[in-house]
Amino acid sequence: MPDSKIVYFREVQRFNQIWIRLLILSISGFFWYWFGTQVLLGKPLGKEPVSDIIVVIFWLIFGIGFPILFFSTKLITEVRADALYIRFYPFHFSFEKFPYERIKKFKVVTYHPIKEYGGWGIRYGKHGKAYNIRGNRGVQIEFIDGKQLLIGSQRPEEFASSLEAVSGKEREINL
Repeated sequence: MPDSKIVYFREVQRFNQIWIRLLILSISGFFWYWFGTQVLLGKPLGKEPVSDIIVVIFWLIFGIGFPILFFSTKLITEVRADALYIRFYPFHFSFEKFPYERIKKFKVVTYHPIKEYGGWGIRYGKHGKAYNIRGNRGVQIEFIDGKQLLIGSQRPEEFASSLEAVSGKEREINL
């Protein structure tokens, strides 16, 4: 039985695109401003301001919670001796394991995240499920039951080569 602790390939990806960071910080900044102005300084915003408790709730969600969730999110991909492991933290409490016996074939692909999957994250599209954080390249896996899984990667060639070497399966070559 192969040792599941030996890792042949590991990639950790985060949402670190500058435009996304600026958007998150802008939204968060607005709620910090609203909270500071109305709750801390006692100057309600607008003609019909909401209660301070509503401002605090929105501030906790969008000023603190949403940025923490966003900046802690990461996709971890590992090719180990016994299986392929994926973890989309903090949505997965542990790694999701895909044994090599279940994999029929795989290939490196270039895809359109918005058009094919509706964006980034844990998504479902016409080609099955996708785990992607950034970019438009990854490894498309087809399982013996016909289901497909796309795993976005910044190093798809290295990922596929490791998967090929460890799983004993040949990857498909795109022509």
